[in-house]
Amino acid sequence: MRIALFTETFLPKIDGIVTRLKYTVDHLQRQGNQVMVFCPEGGLREYCGAQVYGVKGSPLPWYPELQMAFPRPSVGRAIELFKPDLIHVVNPAILGLGGIYYAKKLDIPLVASYHTHLPKYLEHYGLGMLEPLLWELLKAGHNNALLNLCTSTAMVQELDSHGIERTDLWQRGVDTELFRPQLVSGAMRDRLSQGHPEAPLLLYIGRLSAEKEIDRIKPVLEAIPHARLALVGNGPHREELEVHFAGTPTHFVGYLQGQDLASAYASADAFIFPSRTETLGLVLLEAMAAGCPVIAANAGGIPDIVTDGENGFLFDTTQEHAMTDATQRLLANQIERETLRKAARAEAERWSWASATRQLQNYYEQVINQDAMPKVA
Repeated sequence: MRIALFTETFLPKIDGIVTRLKYTVDHLQRQGNQVMVFCPEGGLREYCGAQVYGVKGSPLPWYPELQMAFPRPSVGRAIELFKPDLIHVVNPAILGLGGIYYAKKLDIPLVASYHTHLPKYLEHYGLGMLEPLLWELLKAGHNNALLNLCTSTAMVQELDSHGIERTDLWQRGVDTELFRPQLVSGAMRDRLSQGHPEAPLLLYIGRLSAEKEIDRIKPVLEAIPHARLALVGNGPHREELEVHFAGTPTHFVGYLQGQDLASAYASADAFIFPSRTETLGLVLLEAMAAGCPVIAANAGGIPDIVTDGENGFLFDTTQEHAMTDATQRLLANQIERETLRKAARAEAERWSWASATRQLQNYYEQVINQDAMPKVA
């Protein structure tokens, strides 16, 4: 099968969408498919045997790590040369609209997938009044596809409720060989805690952006005076967060990758995740694979991953002290914490990227066969 994959973000950027895509491309290639990735220019020409077609773009003013790459005629020529059996558009916004256009123009079956809960992001940037308009734009784009994939049951229901048709669930995946409890490290704990490895260590990994609501962790630190917080990642909200957390035992670590990242997960006492806008929350699954107990908002796609009291704690986002209470409970009971660690690892072991990609390939085959059926007048 020949698959043209359009995405608004790809390597070398680091985020949950890129993580899913890089494993998906790798496993699609391993399964004998040929993939061509259309993405904003990032310097790559090839990844795991797949051709990467970079399109020049301009940085988003409020998020320079993201590029606005507009489709151009050369993209159409590249698709015609590649001759895909199917086009898959990830989060169609700018470049992805080109994928929709060429799918229609060249009569190529189209799949779309929804990974970023953009309508809910708007309120964090003072643009909440635009949410109904954005849903209409999303509906207009996604309803061109023969299949719209979501990464959690909550997002399937959300898209259904806003008139987006032909939705289904694309199962989660995690690299349980990389993320594992055995990578716990005293040296990493010392690094994350800035030389206080004996202190309770709270960890956040992900984008430092407004919609992640990282600022809401500060009252937790204030309620647990000896705790330390490590924020791993970067993003447009970093300077504001540095001001917000000034005077607290918070360490802005920056990006970590590979075994360093996996060791950070394994070496912390708790992974704390206040975001209410997650379509899934892949970092939670990575933390669980590493045996790090998670404390997360009971919102979005997160309940698909975390079962409260069994493999982590969920907190009610409408209750002012709920995140603090959950963190105090976790840190106070070592026996319960160890039970959660084991249950979290067991849950993560159920979800492999190979299985998720086999499911995706089955979806592709169904869409291609459906498109090939004679049309009924």
